[in-house]
Amino acid sequence: MSERRAATTAPARVHHLGADDRSSQRVRIVDATLACLASQGMAKTTLDDIAGWAGLSRATVYRAFPGGREAILAATVETEVARLFSELAVVMGEATDLEEVLVVGMVESARRLLEHRAIRYLLDHEPGVILSPLSFDQMDRVLEVASSFAAPFLGRWLEPDQAARAAEWATRITFSYLFTDSPRLDPTDRDDVARLVSRFVLPGVLALRTPVKPARSAATKATTTTR
Repeated sequence: MSERRAATTAPARVHHLGADDRSSQRVRIVDATLACLASQGMAKTTLDDIAGWAGLSRATVYRAFPGGREAILAATVETEVARLFSELAVVMGEATDLEEVLVVGMVESARRLLEHRAIRYLLDHEPGVILSPLSFDQMDRVLEVASSFAAPFLGRWLEPDQAARAAEWATRITFSYLFTDSPRLDPTDRDDVARLVSRFVLPGVLALRTPVKPARSAATKATTTTR
C-alpha cells in the first residue's frame, strides 16, 4: 500500500534514454546543455549551469564527462546530429523516387535546423558559434558528414559515386539557403524547394547518369581514316 501511495504522489520525471545509469546521465546532461544554450547561449553557459539544469551535482557531471564543459558541448553536437539523421532517415526512407527524396531531405533538414531552439537562439545572439564552422576548412567536414548520410538514400536510384556527388551538391544548396534570407526561396517550404529541385537540382543529378560514349579504338580510327 505504501509503495502504491508513493508511486501516485511522486513528482513526474522526464524519462531520459540510456541503457544504464551512466548513459542515462550523459543524455540527461546533453539535454540540460541544450536547455541552457536555448535560454542563455554559449558564452554564459557554465558547467554549474548545466549541472543545475540536469538536477545533478557538479561531481556527477564530471564523472560522466571528465573533459568538462568542452567535452559536454562536443557530445551535445554529436547527439543532436545523430537525432537529426535519425529523423531524416524516416522521411527520406519513405520517398518513392529520386525527386521526392531530394525534396524531403532538403526541406526537413532546413525545418529541423531552423526550428531547433538552441540553434535559433545562437543565430540570434551568437551567430559566430553556428556560422564559423560553416566556413572555410570546417565546412568540408560538415559536407562530408552530411553527404555520407544522404548518399545511401540517393543510392536507390544512382550509382555510389553519383549518389555521393549528388548528396554533396544537395547539401551545399541547402546550406546556401539555410542561414541567408532569400526573397525567392524559403528552404522550409516544400513547394519552393520542389520547384528548385525540379528546375535546377534534378536535371543536374540526372546528368550524372548519362552514359558516356566509349572512345573509339585505334583500329576503328584507322579504318575511318582510310575511307
